[in-house]
Amino acid sequence: MTNLPGEPATDPVRWGILSTARIARQRVVPSLLKSPSSRVAAVASRSLDNARNFATAFDIPKAYGSYQELIDDPEIDAIYNALPNNLHVETTLAATAKGKHVLCEKPIGLDLADALRLKAVPRGILIGEAFMIRHHPQWHEVRKILASGRIGKVRAVQTFFAFLNVDPANIRNRPETGGGAILDIGCYAIASARLIFGSEPLRVLALIDRDPAMLTDRTTSILADFGEGRQFSATISTQAFRHQRVGIIGTEGRIEMETPFSAPTDEKSRILLDLHGPGQPVESVVFPPVDQYALQVEAFSRAVRGTGPWQFGLDDALANMAVLDALFRSERSGTWERP
Repeated sequence: MTNLPGEPATDPVRWGILSTARIARQRVVPSLLKSPSSRVAAVASRSLDNARNFATAFDIPKAYGSYQELIDDPEIDAIYNALPNNLHVETTLAATAKGKHVLCEKPIGLDLADALRLKAVPRGILIGEAFMIRHHPQWHEVRKILASGRIGKVRAVQTFFAFLNVDPANIRNRPETGGGAILDIGCYAIASARLIFGSEPLRVLALIDRDPAMLTDRTTSILADFGEGRQFSATISTQAFRHQRVGIIGTEGRIEMETPFSAPTDEKSRILLDLHGPGQPVESVVFPPVDQYALQVEAFSRAVRGTGPWQFGLDDALANMAVLDALFRSERSGTWERP
C-alpha cells in the first residue's frame, strides 16, 4: 500500500457490505481483501439467498437478508454503502446511528437537501464519499506537479467522460433511483476540477440532453467559472463511445491524463507532461498497476483506527453535491447558477 500516509492498523476494521451488486462484487470486496487494515465480516442483500451466494463466493463469514440486520450487528465497525443513490443517505444515517463508520458510493445523496441530513451524524463517526481516484498515484503526481508550478498558473481544465449504456432496466438509467450521467459520472468531473483548482466554482452552466424514453440526463456539457480567469469545461455521457480524458492547461505547460477515472488495476497508467509545445518532446510519467479502490479502503480503515488521515470528509461531499444541484438548476433556468 504505497503512497498512503500513516500506518496499517494493527486491529483490522471489520467491514460490512451493503449490496451484492456488480460494484460490490467486482470492485469493493476484491479491494477490501487486498487491504491489510481491513477484513470483510458480513454482506447484506434484500435476498438472503443472494447474500449467502455472495458470501460463499468470497468466503465472508456472515450473510444477512436485510440491510438493517447487518447495520445492527455489533461486530461490524464500518460499512461500505454500495446501494442505489436514492438509498445512500437513509442507510448511512441508519448505520451511523449504530456507531458504524460509512464509506458511501458517490454521489453522497440524491441532492444537497438530501445530503444535508447527514449533518446529524454523531461526533466521532467517519463518513467518506467513495471517490477512489483521489488515492491513485497519478492524481498525487498531478497535484505535486501543480504545486511545483511547473506548468505555471492553471487557466483551464477540460474533461471528457463517457460510456454507452442504453439498458432501461439498468440502475443508472432509472430516474427514480437517481440515475443519469450527472450523478453517475458528472460527480467525478466536478470533484476532479475542484481538486485541481483547489477551490469551489463561483458559477456553473449546463447544457443537458435527456433520453426521451428513460428521462435521465444522458449527455451534458458543463462550463464552470472558478474565478480569476480559471475555467472548467466538460462533456459527460452515458450514451456515447467509451472514452475519458482530463487536460490541464497552464501558462507554461499542460498535463494530459489518459485514464483519469477508471485506471485499470492490471495495467500501467500514464500522464503526459508537455512543457515545450507542439512538435517538441513530451514527458511521460508512468505508474505501475495499482488498485485505487484498495488504496481507498486502506486509507479509510487507517482513519477509522486512527493510524492515518482521511482528507475528504462530509463537508467536501456536500460541496460537490451543491455543484451538481446547480447544474440541474441551470438546466431549468437556462442560465448560470451559483452552487
